[in-house]
Amino acid sequence: MSGKMQKDVLCDMCTEEDRKPATKTCMKCEISMCVQHLQAHLTTPVLLQTHPLTEPMDLCGNTKCSQHGKLLEYYCLDDMTCVCVSCAIEDQHRLHNMKTFSTAHKELLEKLKAEQLILQEKTDDENVSLEKWEKSEREKLGRCSVRLIEAVTKLRDISLTSVQSSVSARLGPIKTSKSSLEAAQKEKDTFRFLQMYSQVHQDVEKAKTVDLRKGLEPGSHRDKLIHKLFSVTCVQRRTENQQRRRA
Repeated sequence: MSGKMQKDVLCDMCTEEDRKPATKTCMKCEISMCVQHLQAHLTTPVLLQTHPLTEPMDLCGNTKCSQHGKLLEYYCLDDMTCVCVSCAIEDQHRLHNMKTFSTAHKELLEKLKAEQLILQEKTDDENVSLEKWEKSEREKLGRCSVRLIEAVTKLRDISLTSVQSSVSARLGPIKTSKSSLEAAQKEKDTFRFLQMYSQVHQDVEKAKTVDLRKGLEPGSHRDKLIHKLFSVTCVQRRTENQQRRRA
């Protein structure tokens, strides 16, 4: 239906100067009638039984079967289409579930109401609500954030310990050479000084080859640790999801 408001259907039996709104449309007579002109259809038994009435509608020539030229009086529930009596008893619809318009209208309206309730239940289901999903995702991210912080903290501590150990190991020769230098400079006896010098010289040369900057590099084990921590986090996440699906 377009955005324009639907116009009222007017009575076809009123005079042109004073046409009142129609209250019913007779499918067989193919006219719409106001309350006054409808009385004959409501009080005459033969008209009441054989002339189907609907809500007011513009007929536009679509009330007759295009195949048989007869009045459309029934609704085929199987094919969801309006049919005439010949379609209902002779042609392809004869074994189908046929209803009069009024009965079909009532049954299909009830069906739509039931389907509406089902759809409403789907949207009201807490298990699929956006609020619950968002809360669940926030909780997951919160747990992941905690694990990530713990993993980064652990990585920092291990890296720091590794650097400290590496630097300490490299400082050993420097400390040794420093002690040797101090001892040699304090030695007053010429003979003992000359005897010490060879060892002092070796200690100094060894200390000169030490590169303390390399001691500040944790090494490849840090990358292995990062990979391990990431793998553990992923496994924990999969385990939580599997437990949640089983619950």
